[in-house]
Amino acid sequence: MSSTGLDSAGSDSAGPPMSTEPDATALDEAQARIRTLEARLEEVEDTLAAIRRGDFDAIVVEGPSGERLVYTLENADRPYRVLIEQIQEGAFTLGPDGTLLYCNRRLAETLGTPQERLIGQPFARFAAGGQDAALAALITQAARMPARGEIALCDEAGVERPAYLSLNRLDGDGDTLLLCGVITDLTAERLRLHELAEANERLRAEVAERERIEEALRQSQKMEAVGQLTGGVAHDFNNLLTVIKSSTDLLKRPDLAEERRRRYVDAISDTVARAAKLTGQLLAFARRQALKPEVFDAGRGVASVADMVGTLTGARIQVKTLIEPCFDAAGEPFACLVEADPSQFDTALVNMVVNARDAMDGEGTLTIRVGHAGQIPALRTHPAVPGDFVAVAISDTGTGIAPADLSRIFEPFFTTKGVGQGTGLGLSQVFGFAKQSGGDIAVESVLGQGTTFTLFLPRAKVAPTMVESADEPEPLAPGHGTCVLLVEDNREVGAFATQALAELGYGTVWAMDAEQALAELDRTPERFDVVFTDVVMPGMNGVELARTILGRTPGMPIVLSSGYSHVLAEDGRHGFPLLHKPYSVEDLSRILRRAIQRRAARAR
Repeated sequence: MSSTGLDSAGSDSAGPPMSTEPDATALDEAQARIRTLEARLEEVEDTLAAIRRGDFDAIVVEGPSGERLVYTLENADRPYRVLIEQIQEGAFTLGPDGTLLYCNRRLAETLGTPQERLIGQPFARFAAGGQDAALAALITQAARMPARGEIALCDEAGVERPAYLSLNRLDGDGDTLLLCGVITDLTAERLRLHELAEANERLRAEVAERERIEEALRQSQKMEAVGQLTGGVAHDFNNLLTVIKSSTDLLKRPDLAEERRRRYVDAISDTVARAAKLTGQLLAFARRQALKPEVFDAGRGVASVADMVGTLTGARIQVKTLIEPCFDAAGEPFACLVEADPSQFDTALVNMVVNARDAMDGEGTLTIRVGHAGQIPALRTHPAVPGDFVAVAISDTGTGIAPADLSRIFEPFFTTKGVGQGTGLGLSQVFGFAKQSGGDIAVESVLGQGTTFTLFLPRAKVAPTMVESADEPEPLAPGHGTCVLLVEDNREVGAFATQALAELGYGTVWAMDAEQALAELDRTPERFDVVFTDVVMPGMNGVELARTILGRTPGMPIVLSSGYSHVLAEDGRHGFPLLHKPYSVEDLSRILRRAIQRRAARAR
């Protein structure tokens, strides 16, 4: 196809040619129309301005249909007047002498006076008592710059109304000073604030009353718990005292056979041991027992106890022990080390195992699991505690615990077992041991399916404690003239210890308190081979005395003795051997000989 053909086709489709020249006549007409409209607009604006200045009273214009329209100042400002009349704030204008020249309906309602009566009155007439100076200061300031402030007004009935006043100068062409102002009535707002304050006060009173009731309830619960605890202690100790009293009465019979005499003496000794165990469990629950914390592997501790669990549970209960591997953030394995009292740890495990055995009625599966935990979950209204913990969980397939009993299972002497089947102190010992060791214990149970107790203990970051290997001294080993400084404030205990040590061949100097003991040491320090001191004494306690003695006489063997001490409960790392009360003569002899042997071993 040729280019000529293309040109022809294009010409055919385009049709007739269009004119590109603008219509000059039409453009001129449009421009003239615009100029006319601009002139009329300017004329209208000048006319309205003249009306507002007061140059004319009115202006007559021709309407669209040829009618005559009259425009006055009132017509021009009507929208603004309607706006001022309908706002919720009081608006007004003041003359040079403070006279009201104009006010809207809202101001008249606020002051309780009709508008027509307000015009021409001095505004200061409506200032409340003592507010004249404040109002005059605002008016004076408004002559130079905008002024704002709170003020109290007084309406026609004499009722004071708090208000917020805003004043400003009204600029005009004349020299007359006029002020325009806006008043916001704060009465309703203050009433709401007053109501809120009253409501807040009522709420405070209700909260205080609720706290008082809750405190009374807590005190009632404490008294109930103390009553239960006291009753349980009295019951158990009365049973123990009955055995002791009966045995001593029988020992007084002159014709008593040697075999019976030995039996009654053994009964007294066994009963004292049971009483000591009972007080130990109570102190464990109260977190006041004297712990001997050591760093040890919880997994190995559980494994050693697991060897004897089968004896406790019986052949029909299957025991599973799972020691889960623990890994740090870098994937390196680590041992589940804890810093706690190993003997109390073992006791806690045994108590939980016995509780699980009884819940399974002699048949089921007992699972002991050791692993790592990143937190202690929220327990007993306490929030979760993040950290690094070792978790020892003991699960059973027993009957479970009723939901109503879950909150009470750690209370001392609380038990769901039958009469004579449990003391109710096993789980309380576990609870106290966990708390005193910086951990906690959780329980999960489903009725009819089983229960899981989880003991949480902080993971230790140091190496396990090395146990000193020393030859165990024989019980009732002779003292061979060893001199003991005995520090005991109780006369009965001091007299017994002095007599017992004398029977074993020890020389004894008895001091009633720490001051006497230090005086004896200062007098003849080379005389004494070992110090045996009570912990709870008037003035300086036994731990403080022991540290003072070591500061003066390094290397002096010191043994502590106590039945209970908050000092030992709070500071289990005092580093001194401890003999728990009540103690036997054998225990006393053994611990003194051990302390002396350690001194001799260190000297070598």
